[in-house]
Amino acid sequence: METLEFKIRIKAPVQKVWSVLWEEETYKKWTGVFCEGSYTITDWGQGDKVHFMSPNGEGMYSIIETKIPNEYMAFKHLGEIKDFKEIPLNEETKKWSGAMETYRLTQDDEFIDLIAQIDTVEQYIDYYKGVFPKGLEKVKELAEK
Repeated sequence: METLEFKIRIKAPVQKVWSVLWEEETYKKWTGVFCEGSYTITDWGQGDKVHFMSPNGEGMYSIIETKIPNEYMAFKHLGEIKDFKEIPLNEETKKWSGAMETYRLTQDDEFIDLIAQIDTVEQYIDYYKGVFPKGLEKVKELAEK
């Protein structure tokens, strides 16, 4: 597994960037670059389960390993969802189960540095390198409005 890192500088208050990342309506907007119509099912508390969903009922389930509001969010990805149900781990999902995805916000004067890191298997490296910067650009656009 490889860890990819993506960074963007945003001119907005840290609370605004945080809310763009995790509030339902804006989350749907910026994650639409990964999968149009994507959404989450979660209570957003540390230790809570998260279902990252596509409109067709596929996705993955994870837990919020660490949540420090306005500063840091860490997801540990556990397995796949098919037909809106968690499915048992198989040989493919075992390759990435336990992968981390983190978001760190660091304030620097009136700017926020948003740093996202994601653990991924080789077959998705090019996909994430192409799409993740677009997602972060969308976060910037929404936060700077």
